[in-house]
Order: sequence, then C-alpha cells, then structure tokens
Amino acid sequence: MPLFPNDKKYCYKYPHPAVTTDCVIFGFDGWKLNVLLIRRGLQPFRGRWAFPGGFLNMDESAEDGAARELWEETGLRDVYIRQFHTFSDPDRDPRERVLTIAYYALVRLSEVRAGDDAERAEWFPVDAVPALAFDHNLILRVAIQELRKQIHFEPVGFELLPQQFTMTELQRLYEAILGVKFDRRNFHNKMMHLGILSQVEDEDEDAAPQDDAASLTPQSREERIHGFEPPRRKSSMSCSEYDDDDNRVLRCNDAPVPEIRSKKAFRYQFNREKYEELKQKGSRLEF
Repeated sequence: MPLFPNDKKYCYKYPHPAVTTDCVIFGFDGWKLNVLLIRRGLQPFRGRWAFPGGFLNMDESAEDGAARELWEETGLRDVYIRQFHTFSDPDRDPRERVLTIAYYALVRLSEVRAGDDAERAEWFPVDAVPALAFDHNLILRVAIQELRKQIHFEPVGFELLPQQFTMTELQRLYEAILGVKFDRRNFHNKMMHLGILSQVEDEDEDAAPQDDAASLTPQSREERIHGFEPPRRKSSMSCSEYDDDDNRVLRCNDAPVPEIRSKKAFRYQFNREKYEELKQKGSRLEF
C-alpha cells in the first residue's frame, strides 16, 4: 500500500505551510566558536550566506531531515544534534508560507569534510558572521542563547574538543561559548570537583631538554619560538598568554605559535558515567 494514497480521502483542503529544517553547525578552532555557512546559489538571496538546510521530504521526520542535511554538508553522522526552536513568522520566506524547525549540531572541525557544495561552504567565527539570508541571523542568536543555557545542564561542549584535551583547551572552549573569562585556578578546581574528568596522560616529553619551557622568561620564550636575536625583536611583539597546563606559549601578536611543552602534559577526557550520576542527582554546572 502506498505511503500516501492517491484518493486523498483525508486531504486538508485549506492552504497550509511548507516545512524546512535548518542546522546551525558549531565548531571550535581552539580559540573561537565558529559556524558553518553555505553561500546560496539560487534565488531568493542568491549569493548570501545561510545555514545548511532544506525542505523536508514527504517520508522523513524533522530529525531525519536535519540529519540528512548535516550528512550532505559535512559528511558527519551520529553527532550531537539538538532541536532548539521553530521559526514561524509568516513573512520569513519570500517564496511561500514556510516554517522551519531549527537544530544545532556540535562537531569537531577536523572531522568535517566538504559536501557537494564545497566551493560554497565556509567556517565563520560567531562574532564575525555576515548578514545572512532569510531570518538566519535571528536563528543564530537564538541558537547561541540555547547553547549557553544547555551547557549548564549537559556538558555539550565536549563534542567540540578532541577525545583528549588539556584543561586550558576546555577553559577556552567554555569561555568561547559563554562569552566570559574565567580565573584559571577556579575553573580547574570546579571542573575537577565535579568529577566528570578523568586524567588520561601524564608522561615525559622531550621538547625542552636543556632549557625547559617552564623556566623560560617571556622574552626568552619569544626568542626561542621566533628564532631572532633580542636586538632585532620588534617592539610590538607580545607573548603574554601562556598555557599553565604545560607551560607553553599560546599566542604572540594575537597569532598562535608553535607548540613548546614542558616535560609533563596533563590531558583529560570526559567521564560520561560520572556525569550521568550527577545528572540523576539534579546537579548542574555552575560558572
């Protein structure tokens, strides 16, 4: 028996809206939260950036449609995806009456591959997104608000990090999502107190056998990284940000620098079992 009989016995005779799904795909580059945008090749809004999305097929649910669009644009399956709002303003689409069911997805940038529209896909920092097609600027604002709310009840940010990460990487991620700065020691103590992190690495490294990075002065760190003599050092050079997990320089002149580690690097991974215990107790992450 066909899925949709031709006799239209129960066909609704009044006009009704079309339905789309749009997916706000978040990624983290180590410093900033990013979103994946697609440059539209068709009218309306040809040439404008928009989120991956499209009309639902007649035989799929909204979740299936969002997952399909995610697969087509990023090549990813089985990633964290969450429905967060339905946008239904009557004038949001100039073509016809269209409402969209919006999702956000959390992916690792390193795992994303370009889809068929590779020449039209690009990552943008959330604070540098251009004017978007339709009401997608509004969708982005709501998505960020919902992500910030959800991070207090579920450690959603871990999907944006490698399986193993330093505490500094985790802190930078949470700062990027929440738009705030944390005290390093307070953040470290709070995360360890929750018990949702497991230390997975504490091993010797050979990066600095003679002059260990932990003992380098800010000036000597710059000289070692950039390979120039002190008299030639540009007065504008500033390397004031360091990773206290492993004592290496993070950025100079607002640009990442090559990695220099001390002899010990502490790395962690998310302990989902411990988190589920906290969740059952009604605990939430407070920052």
